[in-house]
Amino acid sequence: MVRDSTPRFEVCDQGADVDHVISGFAAYGLAGLTAVDYLRERLELEACGYVTTDALPTITPFEDGRPHHHTRILTRDDLDLAVLHGGLFVPNSVAKPFTDAILDWTESASVDEVAVLSGVPIPHGPDDHRTFHVSTRDYFHARVADADPALDGMGNGFLDGVDAALVERGMVSDLAVGVFLTPVHDRVPDVDAAIRLVDTITRLYDLDVDTGPLEAFAADVAAYYERLHERLEAIPDDERPEDRMFN
Repeated sequence: MVRDSTPRFEVCDQGADVDHVISGFAAYGLAGLTAVDYLRERLELEACGYVTTDALPTITPFEDGRPHHHTRILTRDDLDLAVLHGGLFVPNSVAKPFTDAILDWTESASVDEVAVLSGVPIPHGPDDHRTFHVSTRDYFHARVADADPALDGMGNGFLDGVDAALVERGMVSDLAVGVFLTPVHDRVPDVDAAIRLVDTITRLYDLDVDTGPLEAFAADVAAYYERLHERLEAIPDDERPEDRMFN
């Protein structure tokens, strides 16, 4: 019997009823993940779904003694949006099946818009400490075109991994997708980058979130992922996922 080696991801939806999704993943500078984690805390969101997989080494995060899933869908009854909090490192080799599972869920849940918060590790000076966008046409007109202050599009380049797969689906479907990018220092958690992303997304979605406490919050997140990195370092090389943040 030939064993099916296709990586599998599954979204377990526990009743999310939302139109928009704001997502952040464990990637460069932890900027996107820190930003959505902060939104989770300040908006007092609760889990309404999660992602499981047999494709990557298992981690089970916990907080104040309570375990939770590594990748969660979080919302609140009076909001029409959910936060996708991706705390598991997803290497490019399994980005497509991961994203396919997410997109199957957004389609079944009738989600019409996905925003991604992300850092990009590029050489930059102080004038580049701002947020850029890469948006499908429908997302641009819905969220970006009338932004004040204006948001510039990211210059020439390419997306990869989960971000690329989400935008690709948006280009060929009715799903509106916008990726918000800000330069980061990729080998350390970048607090300033997370603050820029929170400022941008709360302005575009009219969310009442104070970014003042974010620096202290981000320091706690950084300490947590440093401990996670130490755990990953203990995994044998042939079992360890690709993780370019810590290379």
